Amino acid sequence: MQPRWSGRTERRWAALAAAGSLPEVRWAALASALFAAGGLAHLVGAPAPLYWALYLACYAAGGWGPALAGLQALRERTLDVDLLMVVAAIGAAAIGQIFDGALLIVIFASSGALEAFATRRTADAVRVLSRLAPEQATLVGPAGDERLVPVTGLSVGDLVIVRPGERLPADGVVVDGASDVDQASITGEPLPVDKRHGDEVFASTANGTGVLVVRVGRDPRESVVARIGVLVEEASATKAKTQLFIERVEQRYSVGVVVATLLVFTVPLLFGSAVDDALLRAMTFMIVASPCAIVLATMPPLLSAIANAGRHGVLVRSAVAMEQLGSADLAAFDKTGTLTDGDPAVVEVRSLGGTSVEEVLRLAASAEAASEHPIGRAIVRAAGERGLSLSTATAFRAEIGSGVVATVGGRAVRVGAPTGGAESDALVDAVRAQGRTAVVVTVAGEPAGVLGLADRVRPEARDAVDALRRLLPGEPVLLTGDNRQAAWALAEQVGVRKVRAGLLPQDKVDAVRRLQADGHRVLLVGDGVNDAPALAGADVGVAMGGIGSDLALDSADVIVVRDDLSAVPAVVALSRRARRVVVQNLAIAGTLIGVLVLWGLVGTLPLPLGVAGHEGSTILVALNGLRLLRESAWRAPGRPAEENENHSD
Repeated sequence: MQPRWSGRTERRWAALAAAGSLPEVRWAALASALFAAGGLAHLVGAPAPLYWALYLACYAAGGWGPALAGLQALRERTLDVDLLMVVAAIGAAAIGQIFDGALLIVIFASSGALEAFATRRTADAVRVLSRLAPEQATLVGPAGDERLVPVTGLSVGDLVIVRPGERLPADGVVVDGASDVDQASITGEPLPVDKRHGDEVFASTANGTGVLVVRVGRDPRESVVARIGVLVEEASATKAKTQLFIERVEQRYSVGVVVATLLVFTVPLLFGSAVDDALLRAMTFMIVASPCAIVLATMPPLLSAIANAGRHGVLVRSAVAMEQLGSADLAAFDKTGTLTDGDPAVVEVRSLGGTSVEEVLRLAASAEAASEHPIGRAIVRAAGERGLSLSTATAFRAEIGSGVVATVGGRAVRVGAPTGGAESDALVDAVRAQGRTAVVVTVAGEPAGVLGLADRVRPEARDAVDALRRLLPGEPVLLTGDNRQAAWALAEQVGVRKVRAGLLPQDKVDAVRRLQADGHRVLLVGDGVNDAPALAGADVGVAMGGIGSDLALDSADVIVVRDDLSAVPAVVALSRRARRVVVQNLAIAGTLIGVLVLWGLVGTLPLPLGVAGHEGSTILVALNGLRLLRESAWRAPGRPAEENENHSD
């Protein structure tokens, strides 16, 4: 069996290769390399023509894209910061500050590359769904004949036969047969669900050991799994409009700087000033007013926070995602694979008729040793964890939808669903009351005990929920496709007080939208295919990377690579600190730029002093942002809210 992380590593290399195929990424990488080479040559005292040539090549490689975008915006009668930054970079070179101009070019080229990469990832995420759905289905004709047909050719009312191990080709209703169906990809339920006549089934879910005849109830293009892809695309397109704070004001700022620069140039000319003096004054004004310090006020803190989070096993996809993490005010959780480890386990054993608890589990595990069902594997694993020795079972038989029967030590042992009986009913009810799956063990026709199975809660889940409750003002919410009883049992264990259960993927999206309509900024933590649309639609989507589906990982803004739920409140706290540093930087940059601009407007600001003030503010805010790279900036959850919020940065 291939290790889980081996497959993930291969996919990450594939993602990097895909990124390298994007022209925006290639140009940004070339610009960054030329900038680094120019900076090194400058630092070691190489001849000025050499490092100037490298810097100018950086201008060409990284600047043509923003310049083209800016010119296209001009044709549409708008002015954006891309063109302003290119003009500012050219102006910086004109007065000898080519390093600063090249730095601006690299920042904007890298921003464009990240945006292109995010767009590609969204498209790739939707294509992942094609691997879930089968391409062909076995159609049953009027005379009972069977033939393979493309799934896209199925119509509502057609009968299809689904054999063991196959995936269902369409949403529909079972008309014949019985089987257990793993529909975790749709509902998130940890255990396969028994399906019989009249039960609803979903396309792309995996059939178990039985044979099902299904009447197609919905066009395959309108199935639940197909709708997931549409929902992911729609939600991602909506979220793509989200921008950093500084980008939301770039239009007005750009127009203001251009208008002010023209006025600084033309007004003195009207009063008889020399052209050279007016041009120098205007160029000085444009340099001190250029948003270099403001851009660096925002990016270094966020990028430093991203790097710090990465060292602790949390991948934040973009600066926008890091900024929005700190603005969330309510956390919502999926259940299976998020608050739990996604693997059913025996959590209690109750005995009847004088049989010991250990004997009940030993007999059940012996009977289930040959089973491939998740419940059977969980029972065998539980016996192994307790060091019980299993007996050889004979005459093993799986009863579809009921359980297994085998002969163990000369006695007939049955392990499966409750069949009714005064002695076992009370225990079954007690187990189910706790939200657990009840499995009855009978020996020689008499009930010997009841096993309670449940998805195991992550050990750090309660502390993580408590930490997010202290960080965020909204009350955490559980959104799950599992049944209400199991959902509430889990919620009580982890301290969640609001629960929405029995949700299909569309229902989760609707639940997130309702929370947003109530004024909340929602942080959703999930892991499965069924969570992907909600992850894409939430203000911030966080995917558990260890066992999460590819679609969930590609739809999320944040991936917890080490699969540790306690990292979620930690990265939220880090984002909040980054946002505070951004505010500090904007105040510093805005104040210094304001002073320099006012000086340039009402007095005569010497160009060297203007450049020094501009560069000083740029360096100051950059160094302030880099403080978030320190190890101390990452704090584990569990501290009192006052300490988390008021601890000195």
